[in-house]
Amino acid sequence: MVEFLAQDWLGTPMWFWAAFLTIVIVLTAFDLGFLHKEDRELGIRESLKLSVFYIGVAMLFGLWVWFERGPDAGMQYYTGFFIEKALSIDNVFVISLIFTYFAIPAKYQYRALLWGIMAVIVLRGLMIAGGAALLAEAYWVLYLFAAFLIVTGIKMFFAGDEPMDVGNNPFVKWISRHMRVTPELYAQKFFVKVEDEKTGRMVRAATPLFLALVVINLADLVFAVDSVPAIFAITTDTFIVYTSNIFAILGLRALYFALAAMVHRFHYLKYALAAVLVFIGSKIFVADFLMDGAKFPAWISLGVTAALIAAGVLYSLWKTRGEEEADWPAVKE
Repeated sequence: MVEFLAQDWLGTPMWFWAAFLTIVIVLTAFDLGFLHKEDRELGIRESLKLSVFYIGVAMLFGLWVWFERGPDAGMQYYTGFFIEKALSIDNVFVISLIFTYFAIPAKYQYRALLWGIMAVIVLRGLMIAGGAALLAEAYWVLYLFAAFLIVTGIKMFFAGDEPMDVGNNPFVKWISRHMRVTPELYAQKFFVKVEDEKTGRMVRAATPLFLALVVINLADLVFAVDSVPAIFAITTDTFIVYTSNIFAILGLRALYFALAAMVHRFHYLKYALAAVLVFIGSKIFVADFLMDGAKFPAWISLGVTAALIAAGVLYSLWKTRGEEEADWPAVKE
């Protein structure tokens, strides 16, 4: 057993992976089995307390990486964590629109988010594994990631503020036509038995809560198209890439209930995120073509990323002080 844990997997000893997965399992079990045995609405104060707890765990894990793997690895982890955490604020806005469209009460949203996060852990793992395999076979793919980040950042900077039209989403329309969906909720259930109007038989049908869960996971895949290349542009260490992503996502469900009520206060953060994506993408070309392949200092990446995100948050809060919540209703047919 000791020999097995000492073996490397994706460039990292198995016991590192085991320690990480143990933390994730314990946090999830504690969250679902102890904190939220019953469906209830999560207040902003409790949401903030849980968020601080999750961020604290992520910071402590980063310190462990720092001391066990070295300062460069630690700074890469923190850089990836901060980027993913900042990008998740946009994700919160989209999740809020999805819940609004499907009329999901707040007391059922937390459980849907929890199961959604569990699915994301698997989906992000598959995407990161695929990205790592591509980079292992062809380093030039990293230049594609970098160019994509630069283009995405520029587009984000000039993009408008049109809300996501959930009702006209092609997948929502497709699943509504091909799957039996109940018009009303059945508490926290994703599937129920209902009577078929034509045959009178009891048949299985999905509830709006399940449909919301599926759409949330599809939205996360779209966001992952930005975040996964961004962290690969910082480091190609699969362990750092995956753990920084997952720790940022784990706290998202707790942070959601605090941010959903004040997401309009972060309106200008998108410009800071755009600058971060352009910076992260550009540093690949700078290091390889202007620095003769020398490694771009990890402390500069962390410092610039943290400074841009902090500036975006502070400027947004200052600029939107005293404003009421923006009117961003989900479009429903």
